[in-house]
Amino acid sequence: MTDNGERTTMTRRTVIGGAAALAAAGFQAVPAYAGGGSGPGKTVRLTVMGTTDLHGNVFNWDYFKNAEYDDSAHNDIGLAKVSTLVNAVRDRIAADRHAPRPLLLDAGDTIQGTPLAYYFAKIEPITGGHTHPMAAAMNRIGYDAAALGNHEFNYGLDILRKFQRQLRFPLLGANAQDWTTGLPVFPPYTLKRVHVPGEKPITVGILGLTNPGIAIWDKANVENKLKFGGIVELAKIWVPRVRQAGADVVVAAVHSGMDLSSSYGDALPYPENASVLMAETVPGIDAVLVGHAHLEIPERLVTNKTSGEQVVLSEPLKWGMRVSLFDLDLQKIRGQWKVVGRHSQVLNANSVAADPAVVALLQKDHDKVVEYVNSKIGTCTEAMSAATAPWEDTAALDFVNFIQADAVSKALAGTPQATLPVLAIAAPFNRAAAIPAGDVSIRDVAGLYVFDNTLLAVTMTGAQLKDYLEFSAQYFKQVSGTGPFPSSDVTNAPTPTAPNGTPDYNYDILGGLTKPLTYTIDIAKPAGARITDLAYDGTPVAADQQFVVAVNNYRQSGGGNFPHVKTAPVVYNRQVEIRQLMIDYVTATGTVDPKTFHTTDWSLTSNGTPITVTS
Repeated sequence: MTDNGERTTMTRRTVIGGAAALAAAGFQAVPAYAGGGSGPGKTVRLTVMGTTDLHGNVFNWDYFKNAEYDDSAHNDIGLAKVSTLVNAVRDRIAADRHAPRPLLLDAGDTIQGTPLAYYFAKIEPITGGHTHPMAAAMNRIGYDAAALGNHEFNYGLDILRKFQRQLRFPLLGANAQDWTTGLPVFPPYTLKRVHVPGEKPITVGILGLTNPGIAIWDKANVENKLKFGGIVELAKIWVPRVRQAGADVVVAAVHSGMDLSSSYGDALPYPENASVLMAETVPGIDAVLVGHAHLEIPERLVTNKTSGEQVVLSEPLKWGMRVSLFDLDLQKIRGQWKVVGRHSQVLNANSVAADPAVVALLQKDHDKVVEYVNSKIGTCTEAMSAATAPWEDTAALDFVNFIQADAVSKALAGTPQATLPVLAIAAPFNRAAAIPAGDVSIRDVAGLYVFDNTLLAVTMTGAQLKDYLEFSAQYFKQVSGTGPFPSSDVTNAPTPTAPNGTPDYNYDILGGLTKPLTYTIDIAKPAGARITDLAYDGTPVAADQQFVVAVNNYRQSGGGNFPHVKTAPVVYNRQVEIRQLMIDYVTATGTVDPKTFHTTDWSLTSNGTPITVTS
């Protein structure tokens, strides 16, 4: 096995299975429902497992770091780990000869998010005949159904349809509708008959719903082809139909976060995140596997306002880090199965080893992508380093801002905002990042942008830009004199919300696309009064002047608590990863030349005099 992290993991942890694996993953046994039903029959427990937002992760591997995946919480990722947990649950249930077999579902965002997924969409697309690694892994693990996520549409309908045909289970989307007829273009639901020893089978209806935001985020791929109705509105239509088709139990796999919110504001008449609203207002649903929000919510119980019945919801984080485990207790009441008890929890994948069968199945695909990520995709005319980016204008961050602003500018062609100046915002995420002179690999480019942020654009006024920059300039400590100062004396100032020092990622730098946005930051002055000489193309910025500003989704959603950006009108949001845009640019052009995008547009001063900062 090549150095893909699974060998490391296998030696780091004892390979465990069954009860030991479940205990290590955090499994808590819950007593079966006892009492309260009108029927005399015994209680039967149906278990439903769920994943979501796998985003192309099979292996516990960070392709951009070329190392085993790790984060501050020491999560592990990937379907190979999920498979071990699924097998352990199945083994536990199989040991009880009277228990029905468990089901396994997914709530979407499967085929985008890693170089592994990108490679088989763009470099060696599955339309050429290769089986998508996510399809191969999910088939091997034995999924029963999956819902469409919004990122399923990123690579166009041809790739999505090919992926759908490669699956041995249905890909569901009741609200993915034909543009003209309104009819569903993917199966809305599926029925699974689950054998119960000595009893009539339980018929489980699985309804899939995806995110209405696809109409905005992937407009280029779906306009005039598909439309996307509201989650609540379509659930009201399809849940009764699933019941009428014979379902004793209805489980919804929904690519929509728990709590009511929309990143696209009122641009669509349907909310982005509506799973709880659906559970509360649509009678007939027993459990909801939630996706899209990348949150860990082991269990949420809500009461349907019409039926008075409880509904259990669970969201298993992202990337295969967790598996949701629903326990639905049923009794026969007047001859029909009915859910009388419900519970959910999540299992943690960082406690188990990868399933060797899944690893072996996809080892060649993984090795091919590792080689691709480390291969040359272009050249750079001179080295670009982010080492000094927090205190001086660098080509490295200008490159990020150029990529963002250029993508937004091209996307706005023909819109009312097409004539507005386009700016972009970037933060010095990684002082260690550098693109070398000469050959450049995907990993080199990705090092400049270490987060999985997607690109948005908002409109802001000149006055709002000034406020934004003043807020950003809190990052600097107040010092007098011209230095030289060590960087630690100037950067990462403590604030009430960051008492241990403002992190680099909460210092934003603004730049213009076709014309320069220039300003100075006077750090001898107190925070809130530091931005001077703010100008666009040499002319002072007017308070009411309108700009389009490219930002990342973290910042636009309120990350860092910067002013105005969260409430500013969104004019672009296709949910494209900024890191991938950078990689695509180098791949397409073959050359990175800092002279084409780097100018010195901002600087630090002390009472109007330039200062010197050393590393």
